[in-house]
Amino acid sequence: MSEDTYKTISAPSEGIYTEKRSKFIAIALPVRTVDEVKSHLEVYQKKYYDARHVCYAYMLGPERKDFRANDNGEPSGTAGKPILGQINSNELTDILIIVVRYFGGIKLGTSGLIVAYKAAAAEAIAVAEVIEKTVDEAVTFLFEYPFMNDVMRIVKEEEPEILEQSYDMDCRMTLRIRKSMMPKLKARLEKVETLRFEEV
Repeated sequence: MSEDTYKTISAPSEGIYTEKRSKFIAIALPVRTVDEVKSHLEVYQKKYYDARHVCYAYMLGPERKDFRANDNGEPSGTAGKPILGQINSNELTDILIIVVRYFGGIKLGTSGLIVAYKAAAAEAIAVAEVIEKTVDEAVTFLFEYPFMNDVMRIVKEEEPEILEQSYDMDCRMTLRIRKSMMPKLKARLEKVETLRFEEV
């Protein structure tokens, strides 16, 4: 994986693991923000209100710096951590995995719990479609109308996505391109007369 790509899942997926009559239902969800994580958790906590535990872990952002693991009443480190471990070993981000446990009457012990939560999370990831996304950056700039052709030639050759454009006396454009390709795009745009970048 290069520095400007990351892996996530394309759609929700579900895995089930049973051990000594305890049932572990794992739901993997694509998420972008902590707010999304919270709203999903609310939905599933209501849906599985009769479950003994609703544990989870999430990882956010291309740099994979924003993460959390929650044991929801299970012995410390036996639920959230193994779930997060599966997210990490698959190098995924922008993902939330919730594992719901229905207690079957037989205690599993801490090592049994770790195995069960890990296996349930692994099952949900195994059936998910893992996709690779690029880390993109945007740039906004202004230029005078007579230099439109110069700008459009660069756009055609470098193939950034045009996010917005407006043509007045001063033309304004916002482009988005893969992070590793941004320096080249900017260097070429800088050569266009009258063009100036907007500071973000």
